[in-house]
Amino acid sequence: MPAAAQSHVDTLLLVASESVDAGTELSPSRAWWLSPRPVFFALREDDDDDVAARSEPLLLVIWMAGIAAVLATPTAADILDQPDYDTILLAIWAFIAGGLYGFVGYFVFGLALLFGVRLLGSLGDFRRARQTIGFALVPLAASLVLLLPLRLALYGGDTFRAGGSDEGGGENAFLVLQLAFAVWSLVLLVIGVRVVHGWEWPRTLGAVAAAIALLAAIVGVFAMI
Repeated sequence: MPAAAQSHVDTLLLVASESVDAGTELSPSRAWWLSPRPVFFALREDDDDDVAARSEPLLLVIWMAGIAAVLATPTAADILDQPDYDTILLAIWAFIAGGLYGFVGYFVFGLALLFGVRLLGSLGDFRRARQTIGFALVPLAASLVLLLPLRLALYGGDTFRAGGSDEGGGENAFLVLQLAFAVWSLVLLVIGVRVVHGWEWPRTLGAVAAAIALLAAIVGVFAMI
């Protein structure tokens, strides 16, 4: 491994030692699952070995976040009421549609963030912007493994069907929780932009606001078509 990459991994391992036993040895790919600040700081590294270490966690995060997103759509809310769908087909649909949602969002949001940071004077490239988006999606990805099992345990066969025990307060509660994870991802994105670029808060917030404004404009255009 090149010296720069090795030094970078050593830094991540030093941070990890605060939360794991001193004798535990982490690989570069596992190091990417550490706390947000060192992970975002590591996005400054462009070494091929270091970039490769990000690919596996990014793939998983993007796919899981996409599945969480499609399962929160109105389409999924009563999808099992359709005669052509059962739980197996629902799982297949969520996997495929979630992958498409995740990767389209990864690149579209990445382009929007690239626009925002470039507007505020960054020289960072598209890969850094989209990978910042990717790691910011960790809370949304985590919502899949936290909220879906809880929802199934509480409502069983009424899940993803119209009416039933999950209507009303229960449905609203899970919507609030899902939104909370989305807000968490947004907060993580702001932190990521600040750490990656080494900016102060006003410049960071300006870049993220510009990215959100571009996304809103794109959505507005498509809504008018």
